[in-house]
Formats: sequence, C-alpha cells, structure tokens
Amino acid sequence: MILFAGLASGVRAQSLDQAKKLYNDGSYEEARPAFERLVSQSPNNSSYNLWYGVCCYETGDWETAEKYLLTARNRKVSEASCYLANIYTAQYRFEEAVEMWESYIEQLQKKKENPEAFEPRLAMAEKLQRMKEKTEDVQVIDSLVVDRDQLLSAYFLSEDCGRMEPFDVHFESSEALAATVYVNPRGDQAYYARPSDSGRYALYTHSRLMDAWTDEKPVFPADTVENNYPFVLGDGLTLYFASKGNGSIGGYDLFVTRYNIHNASYLAPEQMGMPFNSPANDYLMVVDEIRGVGWFASDRNQPEGKVCLYLFIPDESRKRLENSEDDKRLRQRAMLSAIRETWADSRNYTALIQNARTPPVSGEKEKKKDFELVVNDRVTYYTWSDFRSGEAKSFYEKAVGLKKQASSVADKLEEARGLYAEGNSSVRDRLGASILQAEKEWESLIRQVSEWEKRARNTENAQLKKK
Repeated sequence: MILFAGLASGVRAQSLDQAKKLYNDGSYEEARPAFERLVSQSPNNSSYNLWYGVCCYETGDWETAEKYLLTARNRKVSEASCYLANIYTAQYRFEEAVEMWESYIEQLQKKKENPEAFEPRLAMAEKLQRMKEKTEDVQVIDSLVVDRDQLLSAYFLSEDCGRMEPFDVHFESSEALAATVYVNPRGDQAYYARPSDSGRYALYTHSRLMDAWTDEKPVFPADTVENNYPFVLGDGLTLYFASKGNGSIGGYDLFVTRYNIHNASYLAPEQMGMPFNSPANDYLMVVDEIRGVGWFASDRNQPEGKVCLYLFIPDESRKRLENSEDDKRLRQRAMLSAIRETWADSRNYTALIQNARTPPVSGEKEKKKDFELVVNDRVTYYTWSDFRSGEAKSFYEKAVGLKKQASSVADKLEEARGLYAEGNSSVRDRLGASILQAEKEWESLIRQVSEWEKRARNTENAQLKKK
C-alpha cells in the first residue's frame, strides 16, 4: 500500500514537471489539461490556479481564466493581476482593469521592485475608462469583413465627394505602399501619406497643374508621429486621418482637424471617441455627404490580414450616450459588440445600406440624373417627374437654386484661400475680411439648402402617405 502511494506521487510529480515545461515553452494548449487536473485535485493551490488560469487566458477561454486568476490573486499571487487587467481591458471593463494595475503596482512597490514599466498601462486603462464614458451615440448600420489589401474596393464614394485611390495607382508607381490617396471632386488636389525622411508615414498634399501633380506640401509642419489615411470633407477644410501618435489608444486611431485660413495651418487634431476608436487599429474614415453615410475600418477582433468595414450615419453634433446607460450596454456600444444595439427605434436602414453598397453611376448614366434626394428610407428621387407633390417640388427647386449659389461661393472661396495661403501680409490683410464674409455667406446658404430640402422631404412624405 505504501509502495503504491509512492508510485502515484511520483506520477503526479512527473506530470507537474511536464506541464510546467510545456507552460514555460509557451505550449499552453498542451499544458492546460494537466493543470486542469491538478487544480481540481488541489483547488486552493495558488500556483495551480495561476498556471491553469494563464493557460485558459492564452487559449482564449477568458471566462474560465478569470475565475482561476481571481482565486490566485486572492491568494496573493501578484502576477494574476496583470492577466486580469488584460482580460478586463479586452472586455472594455476598464474600471476593473485600473483596479488590477493599481493593485499590481502597489504589490511591486511593497517588494521594493520598480513598477515603471507598468505605470503607462495604468495610465492607458484610465484613459480608456474616460473615453468609454464619452462614447458617441452613433448609428452603425452595417459591417463587412474584407481582406485588408482589398479594403478600398468596398468604399463606394459618390463622385461629388471625390475619390479614393491606392498610392501606386495615383502615382503610377510600382511601389505599393500601405497608404491611400484622396482626390477632391475637381480632381486638382490630393491628400496622401508616404514615408518621410524619418521613415514614418506623414501626410502631404499636392496640386494638379495642367497634366502634372506638383507643389507637394506637408499637412503638418512637425514630423513627430506617424499619420496616414487622409480624407477631406466637401467643405475643403475638415480633414479626417489616422495616427499612431497624438495620444492614440491602439495602433492607428482616428482623428479630425480643420484648416485655419488665418494662419494657413491645421488646428490641433481631435481624437475621435468610441466606438470609432478602440485598442486595435482604426483608420480610413470616409464620409459621403451625398448619400448620408460614412465608413471606417478596424481590425478589432479580426484575424491577421482581415479588416472590418463599418457603415455609419454621420452626425455633426457627435452626441454622447446618456449617462443613464448601464455599464453592460455602454460597453456594447463602445466596443460595437452588436451593431443593432446602435440602431434608432423603428428606423429601417435597408435603403441606406443598399445605396451605400452600390457603386456610383458615372458617364452617360450619371448625366440622366437631375439630382439625388433621399425622401425616406425606401424612396429616393432622381428626376423632377418623380415628385407627387407640386409644392414639394417647388421647395426642392428652391433648395437646388440655393445649392448652386453655395457652390459658386465655395469655388470663389477656395480660390481666395489659395491666394491667401500664398500671399504676403498685404494680400492677406486685403483678403482676410472678404474670406470671412464669404464663409458666413456659404454657411448661411448651406443652412437654407438644408431647411428647404427638409420642407420638400416632409411635404412629399405627407403626400405619399395619402396614396
């Protein structure tokens, strides 16, 4: 009987040694069954709980990992706090992640060990918590997983919003950089990224003169962080881009800035909130103001080489979620775990989604359109004969006329801004007041266009309901 017990003890010891070797070699899948057996035999053993919890963590079973890592932490195994912090961060439980990092740093200090390497992780968890509390109330209406190198083929941008091109296509080069180029609707100005002298990607713009692209200029004067994936709104001033600096919370984060005509430079970039940004790479924000939709790409929760393209409804107000949101729902909205949770009640997005997935019509077919007016989620008008209400038609005619005036003002404004940027102080003094006046005129016209379009849409919908 004593001999049998000794043999059994030897077998267990050998199994533990083998499991520890697999663990130390990073073979967590192979080590997991042995630690699962050992922890079931000795549920209060702090080391077994840690090793089994880590194996579960490394193999993606975070629910089980949390249970055993908490047991190890409660038994004063400080290392367990690191893994728990990583789990909570991935689950957007940032407040708990902060608690774990604080606890771990405190334990290191008590042992007279330097916690410096982990203090940035605590600071990041605190920043993520603040960002989650400011999650934007954006409606994300669709998503599509594509190959990363085929991403641009999934963006169907209206011709009046410009176009997106791969770097090698725009520059007719054999050098296929991980960068995109945005060309404005007139086709005479482009924004792009390329490696600078420092080796980091930086943003540049250049203009088309005759048949050549010339006059390259950096978008930002200081080349201190990596920036990429630019896109400019129809106002010619608002620039979206992705950056690995400026306080980014992941790899690439989405930022927005605006051109200041008074000093011919861009304002300090503003970091987009959640759910646009995440601890993963988020980039290539594009807004189609004609169709009323936008896209952004993210590799969150995606395998290597894949990226998820999210379709959303732009909202200039960028309203935040109400503070009354419970934490579970807030986490869902922040991490986009279920995009239907972002939808407005009783709203049907079928037409918007279908329209966004449809390549724009060009050439002769495009000329047959008088305009494009989204009347409601299911009805879009393209010609004057589509109207059922004469009053709605007259309202929209007013909007179209104002839109032409706004376009004319915008052209003159763009020309004046170019002269302002290149002129001396006397030229700037002369143009400054007129540019400000033109901006106010353009903004007033755009507001009037929006008001008359709204009246046309409401009146037409009222008529359609009578049918």
